[in-house]
Amino acid sequence: MLAAVTAATAFPIAKPGCQDRCGNVSIPYPFGTRKDCYYGPEFLITCNHSFNPPKAFIGKGTLEVTEITPDVKLRLMQYIAEDCYNRTGARTKRNIPWINLPTQGPYVFSDTDNMFVAIGCDTHAELQGIREDTYDTYLVGCISECSSKTVVPNTCSGVGCCHTSIAKGTNYFDVHLSSKTNHTGIWEFNPCSFAFMIEEKQFSFFPSNLSDLENVTKLPIIVDWSIGRNNCETLEKNKMSNACQGQSKCHDPENGSGYICKCLGGYQGNPYLPNGCQSMHFFFLILSLFFIIFYLHKEKVKLFVIDFEEISNLIFRNWIT
Repeated sequence: MLAAVTAATAFPIAKPGCQDRCGNVSIPYPFGTRKDCYYGPEFLITCNHSFNPPKAFIGKGTLEVTEITPDVKLRLMQYIAEDCYNRTGARTKRNIPWINLPTQGPYVFSDTDNMFVAIGCDTHAELQGIREDTYDTYLVGCISECSSKTVVPNTCSGVGCCHTSIAKGTNYFDVHLSSKTNHTGIWEFNPCSFAFMIEEKQFSFFPSNLSDLENVTKLPIIVDWSIGRNNCETLEKNKMSNACQGQSKCHDPENGSGYICKCLGGYQGNPYLPNGCQSMHFFFLILSLFFIIFYLHKEKVKLFVIDFEEISNLIFRNWIT
C-alpha cells in the first residue's frame, strides 16, 4: 500500500522520456542530458558513465555536480589552495585553484551559502572574484597567524583560521596564498597554509585541520542558477514568454540576473514542467486515505474490500483532468 501512495503522489522532475538521474544525482528539468530534455544548452548535464557510479558534469566541461536541489542551487566540488614548506622554509607544494562558471548560464556562486576560509598559522589568503553583471574585479581575504597549536581554539575566529564573505553575482574566482616566514618556527604542527571557498554549513574548524587538510583535495560549494538575462518585470513589460508553467509564478533571483519560477502557495513540485506544481491538498487526501485503510487493516475490520491502488489512481486521473 505504501508503494501505491508513493507512486500516486511522486512529483515529476524531468520531461517524459528523459533521463532523470545520473548516478546518485537527480536531474530535474530545466536540466537534461540531451537535446529536447533541457530548456536550453546552458542546462546540459553530461552523464559520464566511465565512472562507477556515473558522474554528472555541467555542459561538456569538468565541473562535477553532486546535487541539483529544488531551490535552484547546484552543489559542486572544487579544489582547495595549498602552500606548503619544509623545515628550512623551502616551498614543497603550491596549488592555485580557479573556477570559471559557464557565462551563458547564468550561474553564480551563492553569497549566502558559501564563505571564504583560510587555515594556517602563517597564512595570508586572497580570493579574487569577477561579477557577472558588471564584469568588475574585486578582492577579499584574511590573515591568520599563531605561534603555538595550544592557542588555537575549536572555532574559526582568527587564530589558526579566518573567514570572510563573498560578493553577490560572482561567476569567477581564484585563490592565492602567501606566507611571512614560510612557516619556519611552526613547521612541526603547521607546514602548510590552506584556503578555499566552501559551503558554510559543511564547514567546522578543528585545530587538527592545520595539518590533516593535506589529505583533502576538493570541498563542496554552492552555485545559484537562473534562466536568461531578463528579470520578471522586463519579461512582463515586453510581453515576453517565460519558462514558468501552470500554478507557478515568475520571481527575480536574490543572486545573479535572469529569473526563476516558483510554485504558487499550496502547490509543490517542479514549476518548469506542465502540471509540475501539484496541489498539496491532493497529497494530503491520498495520505489520509492510506492511514484510514492501514487502520482498518490493522484492526482487522473487514466491512468491505478496497482496491487501494485503483482508488488512488482514479483520484489522480480525475485531479489531472
